[in-house]
Amino acid sequence: MTKSPTPTVEQVESLEQKCVSLQQQNEQLMRKIAWYEEKLRVQLKHRYAASSERTDAETIQLRLFNEAEWESDSAEADEVAEVETQQVAAHERKKRQGLREEFLKNLPVERVEYRLTQAEQECACCGGPMHEMSQEIRKELKIIPAQMKLVEHVQYIYACRHCEHNDIQTPIVKAPMPRPFQSGSLASPSAVAYIVSKKFVEGMPLYRQEQQFIRRNVLLSRQTMANWVLHGSNHWLSKIYHRMHEELVQRRYLHADETTLQVLNESGREAETKSYMWLYRSGRDGPSIVLYDYQTTRAKEHPRKFLAGFKGYLHVDGYQGYNELPDATLVGCWAHARRKFDEALKALPANKRTTSVAAREGLEYCNRLFAIERKFKDATPEERYNGRLVQSRSVLDAFLAWLEEQNAQVLPKSTLGVAVSYCLNQWSKLKAFLEDGHLEIDNNRSERSIKPFVIGRKNFLFANTPRGATASAIAYSIVETAKENGLNPFTYLEYLFEQLPNVDTDDHEVLADLLPWSENLPDTIRKRH
Repeated sequence: MTKSPTPTVEQVESLEQKCVSLQQQNEQLMRKIAWYEEKLRVQLKHRYAASSERTDAETIQLRLFNEAEWESDSAEADEVAEVETQQVAAHERKKRQGLREEFLKNLPVERVEYRLTQAEQECACCGGPMHEMSQEIRKELKIIPAQMKLVEHVQYIYACRHCEHNDIQTPIVKAPMPRPFQSGSLASPSAVAYIVSKKFVEGMPLYRQEQQFIRRNVLLSRQTMANWVLHGSNHWLSKIYHRMHEELVQRRYLHADETTLQVLNESGREAETKSYMWLYRSGRDGPSIVLYDYQTTRAKEHPRKFLAGFKGYLHVDGYQGYNELPDATLVGCWAHARRKFDEALKALPANKRTTSVAAREGLEYCNRLFAIERKFKDATPEERYNGRLVQSRSVLDAFLAWLEEQNAQVLPKSTLGVAVSYCLNQWSKLKAFLEDGHLEIDNNRSERSIKPFVIGRKNFLFANTPRGATASAIAYSIVETAKENGLNPFTYLEYLFEQLPNVDTDDHEVLADLLPWSENLPDTIRKRH
C-alpha cells in the first residue's frame, strides 16, 4: 500500500489561507443574501401589506419607558371599569342618536302631511267626528341632482326723448349689470365653480364630467370646460393665490413637501419626464394657508425662490434641496425616522419581529417621543416647550447614544443601517422641535395637504401643458385652503368668480376681504356645523 506524501508547510498554509478566504466569501454572500431578502420583504410589504405603521406591541413598548405611570393609570382604570361597563350601552345609544340629529339639524325640511278627508274622519263605531289625537313622523333623506338652466342677462338701455329731438347729443344710460366671468362665453360663476370643485375637490376628470353632462342632454365639451378652468385659475384665482403667497412668507412656522407630476407637452422635454408639484403650507400659527407650486424639476432653486423673504422654521422630510434656504431653520420629521425603523423591523423574518432586536429598540424610542407629544396635544406652546425639555430631551439623549453605538455595528446598506444613518445625518433637524412650542414633531401636516393632489393625480394621470399644471396648482391651493378654513369649496369659488370681475383686484384691502379666512365673507359659504 502506497503511503500518501506528507504535505509541506507551504501546502498547509495555502490550504488554511484558502479556507479563510472561502469562509470570508461565504460570510459576504450570506450577508448579501440577507440584504436581498430584506429588500424583497420590504417591497412585498409596500405592494401588498396594509400601510399602517402601528405595531402590535406598541402599548407594551411604551410601558418599557413609562412603567410607573402605566401601573398608576391601570390601577385607576380598574376602579372605574365596572361603572363604565354599566354605562356604556346607554351612552352608545345616545351618541348614535346625537350624531344623527347633529347631521340633520342644518338641512332644509320639506314637510309632507297625510290627513283623512272630512268624510273619512267619521267614526266607524258611533258615526261621530274624529279629532287629531297625535302624529307619527318618518324622516328620509331626499337628494335633488344638480339642475341646469340658461340665464339671460337683459340690460336695458335708456335715452332722453327731449334730447333726441332738440339737442345735438343724446345721453344714453345703461342699467348697471355685473361684469361676466369671461366675455362672450356661456361660463357663469356657478358653472365654473361646479366644474372646478368636481375636478379638484372630488377628483372627477373633465372627460368624466363631459359624459355626465351628456347624460343630462347638455353638450358641454371637455375642451370648453378646460378653457373655463384655465381662465378661472390663471386669470382670477391667481390673484387670491398671490395674495396668500405674500401672507405665507410672513409666517414663522411653515411645512414643505413635493411630489411628482407628468406634463406631456413641455418645451424641450420628453413626455415621460417627471415634473414636480411642490407644497408649502402654514403651521400652528394663524389661519391655514395651503399653496401648491408647479415646477419642472426638484432643484433647490425652486423653494429658494418661492420662500424668498421667509424667516422662520420650515418642517421638511430630509430632502437636501431645502438645505440652502438662507434664513430658514429646518425641522426634521420624526414620522419619517419612525417609518424607517418600522421598515427595518418588517424586513426581518416573521419569527424575529417579536424578539428584542435593534430595529424594535429604535422603533420604541420613536414611539416614546410620539407618546410624549400626545400628552401635550391640547397644551399651550409654552407648556409644550417646557414639557419637551423635561421629558423629550432625555429620550433624545438616550436615543443618540444608542444610534452611535448601532452605527458602529450595523451594515450601512441594510434597512436598519439606513434607518440609523438617516437619524444621525438628520439629527440637528430632528432635535430642532425642542426650540419652540409651536413646532411639530413631524411633517405630517404637509403630507396630509399634498394627499388630495396625489389622489387626484391617480384620476387625471397627467397634465397636458405647463399652463394647465400651473392652473391646477392654483386651483388646488384655493380649494384646500378653503377647506382648512371651514368654507364650502363650491360656494367659495362661486363667490370669488362673482366678485373678482367686479372689484379692483389691485387693491390689497379689497383682496383681503376675499381671502378664505376673512371675517367679511358671507355666512352662506361657510360650512354649517
